[in-house]
Amino acid sequence: MSLTPMTVAGEKALREELNRLKTEDRPRIIQAIAEAREHGDLKENAEYHAAREQQGFCEGRIQEIEGKLGESRVIDVTTIPYSGKVIFGVTVTIINIETDEPVKYQIVGEDEADVKLGKISITSPIARGLIGKSEGDDVIIRTPGGDVEYEIEKVEHL
Repeated sequence: MSLTPMTVAGEKALREELNRLKTEDRPRIIQAIAEAREHGDLKENAEYHAAREQQGFCEGRIQEIEGKLGESRVIDVTTIPYSGKVIFGVTVTIINIETDEPVKYQIVGEDEADVKLGKISITSPIARGLIGKSEGDDVIIRTPGGDVEYEIEKVEHL
């Protein structure tokens, strides 16, 4: 079994969601099912069926999060000595050589990735191309639209 890398913030967010699902959502859904049962015939009771469907989604998400946490390896970048290289968890600013446009990304685990927030997965083509490189290095990233050349402007080790 290979462990999936995850940042400290990513683990915290998953644990908070898991706690909310178990302590708030699950009891609320159980109460809704109990109330719907009191209304009688379950075959034609839309409230009951909706609550059961919510329960299925909730339990499925709980299992999914527990599985992800069990298969993850939390990496605290602040405990790794700064080497100036791009590694998991750092924030890197790259400049597209053709357009001279800067872009800033944090390299995170798959579950934490959100391009809109500037977080890319360690398994993304951009992150794979940047890992191990240093400030000032030029990197060619293979994208669906063709190869793009970037210069690594800054590596921030949080």
